Amino acid sequence: MLVRTAAAVAGITAVTASLIVANGASAEEASTPTPRIAWKDCNEPIFQGMDCGTMRVPIDPSRPSTGTTQLALVRRPADNQAERIGTMLMNNGPGSSSIEQLRYAMIGQLDKLGGSFTKRFDLLAVDPRGVGHSSPLRCDVPLKGRGITHFPATEAEFNALKAHNKALAANCREKNGPLADHVDMASTARDFEYVRRALGEKQLHWYGITYSNLLGRTYAKLYPGRLRSMVLDTATNDGLPPVERMADEMRAAEDSFNRFAKWCGTSESCALNGQDVAAVYDQLVKKANAEPIPIGTTGRFMNGEDIQTATQGHLVMKLVTWGPFGKALKQAIDGDASLLSVDPDKTLDWTQAQIQACQDMPPAATNWRQYANLKTMADEISPHLGGAVQSWTYMAGCLGWPGAAKHSPASGPVNGAPPALILQSTHESLAAYNSGFGLAAQLPGSQVLTNVGDDYTMYMISPCVLENVDRYLADGTMPAPRATCATPS
Repeated sequence: MLVRTAAAVAGITAVTASLIVANGASAEEASTPTPRIAWKDCNEPIFQGMDCGTMRVPIDPSRPSTGTTQLALVRRPADNQAERIGTMLMNNGPGSSSIEQLRYAMIGQLDKLGGSFTKRFDLLAVDPRGVGHSSPLRCDVPLKGRGITHFPATEAEFNALKAHNKALAANCREKNGPLADHVDMASTARDFEYVRRALGEKQLHWYGITYSNLLGRTYAKLYPGRLRSMVLDTATNDGLPPVERMADEMRAAEDSFNRFAKWCGTSESCALNGQDVAAVYDQLVKKANAEPIPIGTTGRFMNGEDIQTATQGHLVMKLVTWGPFGKALKQAIDGDASLLSVDPDKTLDWTQAQIQACQDMPPAATNWRQYANLKTMADEISPHLGGAVQSWTYMAGCLGWPGAAKHSPASGPVNGAPPALILQSTHESLAAYNSGFGLAAQLPGSQVLTNVGDDYTMYMISPCVLENVDRYLADGTMPAPRATCATPS
């Protein structure tokens, strides 16, 4: 009896493994026992009534010697368990903690504004490997050392940037071991399959923002049929060549800045009201390049390049960040860059984002001549920001980084993905409006819901978006063709 039972178990295991391999997993992954999630009651007040968990997953199933890494999870049970639909994975941007995203959503009254998200779904925040609370990557070498510029004007400055990046990469690998080389999108997507198996769910639901929209696409490509729905907020399109993708982002950020400058110069709620804000900004950048502005009493300074690099993040949500950005610019003009130096995204770790990017994003330039040509393009299409957008920061930070990016865009339609509802604003600093349609083309049956405005995370601020998303989550009903929403003013 024992032998027959063992044989039966072995047979079931073999069948299960073959099904998993057929769905895109490796043989090594299929043979890996499903990790267990160790759940306990969360002890932080903001997470009261929620479950906090950890689980260990293989760093690289094909190389057991690389060991395991620990993931951190927080689960908020659905309010209405009788009408519960399933588990919604909450995901964030590159290098950004999903658990901290959930924290700030709760502070922002997610309980009251969350619609079907909170009523009918268990919300599950899983920090990606190496990010946030999941065995976070730590490095001792700064992303930009003293005298290093991400916008080199000479070949010597370009070579100095590459040398600095090599030293950074060596330090990160020394401090973090094999994990530092395994935070690419495919490895991260594999972890979510381990999570699904550990939960015992047949299918999951996906909510993504920017980077994690592509992560969700990658998960659906590797594990067809494992997602039931996808709500993708502020899509980027990695199907474009790297230069075109960067140019789109530059145009989007420059457009956002121009809209901010117009609003700020005419709004009584902006600290620079009544001024030519674009001209004031340009003068601030020029002055800071000549004489960096102190950041309070920290002993640190911001130059003009630093100000331009920080700007995109201060433009992401008109309703939330534009007013404080005007105040930060005014403070910098008065000689203190303290407010300007703080990224509005409190969930983000730039070092962790940089390491992810070096493994996922093919570079738009790899040598000095290519780099100089791109700077010419940046100055032409982004005269105020000078092309200082995230994709440029990642490209600059990855020069000299060992190994090639493991980028794997969809080469064609991802037939294993559910039709996605893509929420795309017409004027968002992180992603061009047309990017939403590029991603929709990769996911058959998907639809873009246009939001006329300057914000992302539209679900919590636009009743129109909330209504359309709730309907889609309930039964898959898409918005009417050419449906458009608008951010409340």
